[in-house]
Amino acid sequence: MVKITDVARHAGVSPSTVSYVLSGKRPISEETRRRVQASIRTLGYRPHAGARPAGGPANVLGLVMPLWAGVHAPTALRYAASVVTAARSYGHDVLVLTQDDGEEGLRRAVDSAPVDGLIVMDVRLHDPRLPVLRGLDRPAVLIGFPADRAGLTCVDLDFGAAAERCVDHLAELGHRAVALVGPPPEVYARRTARAQHVLQGFTAAAGRQALTCAVHPCEATAAAARATAGRLLREDPAPTGIVVHNEAALEPLTEAFAQLGTRVPEDLSVTAICPAEAAASAPVPLTSVALPAAETGERAVELLMRARAGEPVAATTLLPPVLTVRASTARRTGPADA
Repeated sequence: MVKITDVARHAGVSPSTVSYVLSGKRPISEETRRRVQASIRTLGYRPHAGARPAGGPANVLGLVMPLWAGVHAPTALRYAASVVTAARSYGHDVLVLTQDDGEEGLRRAVDSAPVDGLIVMDVRLHDPRLPVLRGLDRPAVLIGFPADRAGLTCVDLDFGAAAERCVDHLAELGHRAVALVGPPPEVYARRTARAQHVLQGFTAAAGRQALTCAVHPCEATAAAARATAGRLLREDPAPTGIVVHNEAALEPLTEAFAQLGTRVPEDLSVTAICPAEAAASAPVPLTSVALPAAETGERAVELLMRARAGEPVAATTLLPPVLTVRASTARRTGPADA
């Protein structure tokens, strides 16, 4: 077990200096602080609870919520609110960290922020922050599933299964041509894990059901939604069922279909992966898989608190999708699609 004296020897400082860096009880030069923190990371030292700054890091969790382009802020804030609410039930506050400059930004945030553990959002499939997270001297929980989950604790909706459930529902209703309206192109370019899992689930289910399928990324603007609606209706064959994984585009997209004379669900069945409130309040209530923001936040905080207490936690927590059928989907009654 690494001791504080080992850290002091590695950093070339006294044990009391290491203690002051950890506790914040005395000012330490920036250069010395960084050298001590580097030694802590290298040696894997984990300070005991008494080494935490009194009244500072104790009872504070960090929520890493980068505000990248293409992130739908209202949806992200639903998850943030659930984390804050769950943390308060444990008597903890939450410090929101919005740095968006990747690995170095996360490292700087962790080095300077008084937090006992991290919850990380907007995870990418091949996230450059993972080496930093694996090397932290405090626990971390990811809301999202990267491709390589070794040494990580992750929780989220099973987005791949959610997309499959939507496609299977459309296939059960007789639809043979389907389309996915996804998030903005930059979200795919960044290889955000949720978008990639939805894409994989959509294409896997369409292949299994032998459906014609297409994918349309859509910017979060009314003009982009109108353009996307027009492209969908011009396809050959035109889809008779769609899956929308883009909350910002839901309302303008359905309005665009109405303006183009396409009726939901008579001409086009619409499913969505979105908050239940957005689906239920749509002009034509949408068949949807709900985003379980409250449950996700609660589970993330629970996992983090158990890890802080030294308890074993599951590495992977996949929340199963629940499809709620509403008025936006109907059986295909026209000629069979090509």
